[in-house]
Amino acid sequence: MIVIIGIYFSGTGNSRHCVETFVRRYDDACNAISIENPDIRQLLSDQELIVFGYPVYYSNIPKIVRDFIFNNKDCFQNKKIFIIATMGMLSGDGAGCAARILKKCGATIVGGLHLIMPDCIGDEKVLKKSLEAKKEAIEKANKKILMAVENLKSGNPPQNGLGAINQISGFLMQRLWFSQMTSSYKNKPKIDKEKCTGCGRCVSLCPMKNMDVVHGKAQANGKCTLCYRCFSHCPAKALTILGRQVHEQYLFVNCK
Repeated sequence: MIVIIGIYFSGTGNSRHCVETFVRRYDDACNAISIENPDIRQLLSDQELIVFGYPVYYSNIPKIVRDFIFNNKDCFQNKKIFIIATMGMLSGDGAGCAARILKKCGATIVGGLHLIMPDCIGDEKVLKKSLEAKKEAIEKANKKILMAVENLKSGNPPQNGLGAINQISGFLMQRLWFSQMTSSYKNKPKIDKEKCTGCGRCVSLCPMKNMDVVHGKAQANGKCTLCYRCFSHCPAKALTILGRQVHEQYLFVNCK
């Protein structure tokens, strides 16, 4: 059995769960770590296969994931990579977006897996579902993961999102219209100063170190990657990112 490690970027827990489930099904001794882990370069060095998971935004990879790949491109040289892309709806080529970049870094892409998970964009009503529907989506994803692991072991891994037709689909569905949403970091989130208590939770959780507390209120510094982590953890519901109103704060842990 080949040596593998799981790495992920996860805003609200979906991608973390999917990668952890995959690698532990493959081998109980396998680990899954965040790309935010300061020791990740060392941890990647001795691995034969990397299972790389991330959420898909607007049929594209988050800016933080793209930067991680480019900033650590030497870590992917001659590595085999299986990509897991989580999404709220079909993305076309969610796995292919990272695959094309990783190939340029010298990696070999062995497969891709697309998983529909509960949507985390809680300041828009689109794709909002009941708790029962969310649990059903997670259960379907879990079954798909287990099947993908067995297929990988047998030498026939799934190829979700890796073909030319998938690339055209992803481009036409969303990237053509929304490429600017993931091409740069955003001046987000928006903060309701009346609601904000200055607790600093957003500061400690932000993967981009985008947040500060100034004069007792949260402040964004123009480097948001749209992960919704601060939004979903804010106890005062004082933050919005793409929408204007908090409809639902989603965290995977609350759907288990």
